[in-house]
Amino acid sequence: MSWNARLDIAYAVQQQRTVARHTHNGPLRVLQSLYPEGDAICHNVLVHPPGGLVGGDTLDIRITAGANAHALITTPGATRFYRSAGESAVQCAHITLTDQARLEWLPLEALGYDQCRGENHLSLRVAPAAEFIGWDITALGLPGAGLPFERGSFLQHIEVPDVWLERGFIDASDDRLMNGRLGLAGQRCMASLFFVAGTALHRHRRDDALALARQVIADHALHATAGATCPNGQVMVVRVLSPLVEPAVDLLRQVWTLWRAHLWQLPTITPRIWAT
Repeated sequence: MSWNARLDIAYAVQQQRTVARHTHNGPLRVLQSLYPEGDAICHNVLVHPPGGLVGGDTLDIRITAGANAHALITTPGATRFYRSAGESAVQCAHITLTDQARLEWLPLEALGYDQCRGENHLSLRVAPAAEFIGWDITALGLPGAGLPFERGSFLQHIEVPDVWLERGFIDASDDRLMNGRLGLAGQRCMASLFFVAGTALHRHRRDDALALARQVIADHALHATAGATCPNGQVMVVRVLSPLVEPAVDLLRQVWTLWRAHLWQLPTITPRIWAT
């Protein structure tokens, strides 16, 4: 029997406080709204009680942020894509930001188990004065437990319509992709941090942000497999390959901290759930 779930979250500013209104259908919930940075920024944790997805399961997440709202969303643990006998397990997140809204999308990693058939989709619509910081972290197999990703597939899709599209299909049986020097080169964690603006970024703002990211990369143990780029005037991306999740997340968190301060003049308040 498949588990299908949908969660709708709408953020709005009421009396100078960002508030979340949410409805759900199935096993996908929002924990209590938290305000560690004051009323302007609402922190939420998304919880999926079953703990993972198998073939036929779907998670459908729809988020809107109204004018001047600012939200930070994370998860308490990895989204686990377990072995499937045939059907795909699918997670889709659709995010829409309106005038001067800000959203930080920071879920923990998607974890593809051996023989999974996973799909992870993210679609963004960002109004001209809105901005978004998010990341996508995918880990394949459980190398620390001696359970490598040897069979199965994983599809990643990230899209800002008419602005930016990334789509990749990973087949565990494709040795050139998995282990070739022009592919993953034996690495089993792929991670990206991206900043998306509704209009083209000012040159100095963009160049300074990229310089900050490149300095973090230069000083990091993963410097040989990471880079920062600007695929177009509205998007900046940091990419990294790593043998394990933890070093990649460490790099992305450092850049996120600097970008938050530089681009939004905000200090970093680490979500409490990350420390548990």
